[in-house]
Amino acid sequence: MKRALVIVLLLAFAAPAQAAEPKTTLPDVEDEVMCVECGTALNVSTSPVAEREREFIRRRIAEGKSKAEIKAALLTEYGPRVLATPEGGGFDVAAWLVPGGLCLLALLGIGAVALRWRGRPAAEPGPAGPDLDPDDARRLDADLAAFDR
Repeated sequence: MKRALVIVLLLAFAAPAQAAEPKTTLPDVEDEVMCVECGTALNVSTSPVAEREREFIRRRIAEGKSKAEIKAALLTEYGPRVLATPEGGGFDVAAWLVPGGLCLLALLGIGAVALRWRGRPAAEPGPAGPDLDPDDARRLDADLAAFDR
């Protein structure tokens, strides 16, 4: 009975630990935001503004904020240019769909050309010309025989 009680208590205390969110780290957030000054990813930028953004993120991490909360705070502080991925609709959606659509069209075009090229019959001899005069045929045979030697 005591064993069962101990197991139940261990499982009860272990369950909340498993459900807890992992602690947010600077590299987790840096990968998904941009430097608003130079327009490069924050994890590779060396500008002074990028350093201020990193410090902003570190302060939010120290406050125990989640990644989503930190990104929302960055959005409020620096505007939509800080996000590395488009969030809204309109042009932001087009920024994702147009390149994918162009790649799909290119693949379809290549496939159509390949099918057409593959489906072509082998070169067939052209239509036969008029019959040769018997004298011309003998001269042609003689000329060809001279080249075969």
